[in-house]
Amino acid sequence: MPEPLVAGLVALVAGLVGFGIALLLRRAIALSSEQTARANADRLLAEARDKQKGIILEAKDEALRIAKQRESEDRERRAELQRYEARLDKKDEQLDTKVERVEARDRRLGEKEKELEAERAEIARLQDEQKAELARVAGLTQDEARQVLLEQIEEEVRDAANRRVREIEQEYRERSDDRARDIITMALQRYAADHTAEHTVTSVSLPSDDLKGRIIGREGRNIRTLEQLTGVDVIIDDTPETVVLSGFDPIRREVAKRALERLLVDGRIHPARIEESVAKARTEIDQTVREAGESAVYEVGIAGLHPDLVKLLGRLAFRTSYGQNVLRHSVEVAHVAGMLAAETGYDVQTMKRAGLLHDIGKSIDHEVEGPHTLIGGELLKRYGFPQAVIDGVVGHHGDVEPVTMVGTLISAADAISAARPGARSEIVSNYIQRLQELEAIANGFQGVERSYAIQAGREVRVIVKPEEIDDLTAMRLARDISQRIQEQLQYPGQIKITVIRETRAVEYAK
Repeated sequence: MPEPLVAGLVALVAGLVGFGIALLLRRAIALSSEQTARANADRLLAEARDKQKGIILEAKDEALRIAKQRESEDRERRAELQRYEARLDKKDEQLDTKVERVEARDRRLGEKEKELEAERAEIARLQDEQKAELARVAGLTQDEARQVLLEQIEEEVRDAANRRVREIEQEYRERSDDRARDIITMALQRYAADHTAEHTVTSVSLPSDDLKGRIIGREGRNIRTLEQLTGVDVIIDDTPETVVLSGFDPIRREVAKRALERLLVDGRIHPARIEESVAKARTEIDQTVREAGESAVYEVGIAGLHPDLVKLLGRLAFRTSYGQNVLRHSVEVAHVAGMLAAETGYDVQTMKRAGLLHDIGKSIDHEVEGPHTLIGGELLKRYGFPQAVIDGVVGHHGDVEPVTMVGTLISAADAISAARPGARSEIVSNYIQRLQELEAIANGFQGVERSYAIQAGREVRVIVKPEEIDDLTAMRLARDISQRIQEQLQYPGQIKITVIRETRAVEYAK
């Protein structure tokens, strides 16, 4: 064969073989890709089935949990309904019982009414028979007989009553004056109390006059701090080795005295130390007040008083009325009232309790509005005192008409204690009342923390709450207080109003 033909056949065979190989390779590749895709599809299908099983299991668990919760709630509701039904059944039984009782009572009342009606009818029949018999015997008509009988009876009763009233009046007029005089004289003879007049100044002795300058302090800051904290007027004059504390409130004077004595012993006198000493002095005064109340209760001989009442009673040791110490006056009234009770046959302990507590309202009358008698009565009601003791407290000044004899006897004992010679001083009382009214007017304004009337009432120092009163409002407050004092009080000279507003920032270095 010619060479070109051979070469062509070889080339054709080679091409066919190459084409076949290419087809085989492509088919192998396609088959491999198909197997891989099927494997991935099987794997994804298996994963989806696993997830589906997990979701189905979670859904079943959740449904089971919800079913159990619902079943528990249903059980609780059924139990609650059963309890309600039991209570309703019980109430129905109680209501049925009450209805039966009411019906039985109504039946008994109906029977008694029938019996009363029968008795009334019988009485009316007998009265008619008597009236007819009287009219027949007297030869008068029924109306005429009734009129004659009534006139006769009325005249006889009136004469007898008049004679008895005259006899009783004459007897009591002869006996009451002598008896009352004997009882009062005996009570006064059996009880004689010492009386100490209260003053409005307290003197503090100094080791030397050099301490006066230290008490005053630089530019007067120490003395101003002491006056502002205690509300008393500190007077430092030429009197040797003496400082005078002036103020109408004995508690304030005593606090200032103890604080000043503590400062003199310590030797360190500055505003911070003054504040500390005043705080300690107030604590000591509280203890003194409690001891004074306990001493008064022990002296009178009564027991069972609430500790709060004992403390309020002790506050009266620093209170005066017309110059008379109120606590000593209360003890005196308790003793006199007990003696009056013993003479007249009433309970001595009840009378002593009422006498000791008759002025208890004065211990809080600056905090509560109203007369001290009514304040004291409300206070004793809260502590469960019997009505007889409350009547003695409320009625001893005649503000309320006494309901029992306790009020009358306490009023008499109070008058005996107050009216004896030297017991009271009208001038001191008026002075103290004017100072109290000054402080009451200042305390009546909003934002006022406390106020002090000092310098015999010539100055009122008002300490305000800095978070409520600013500087401009403080100026208006001073003017308003002065106008209120001018409208409501009468006083000699002029009164200075000082409003103090102080803001402090305190922090501790640790």
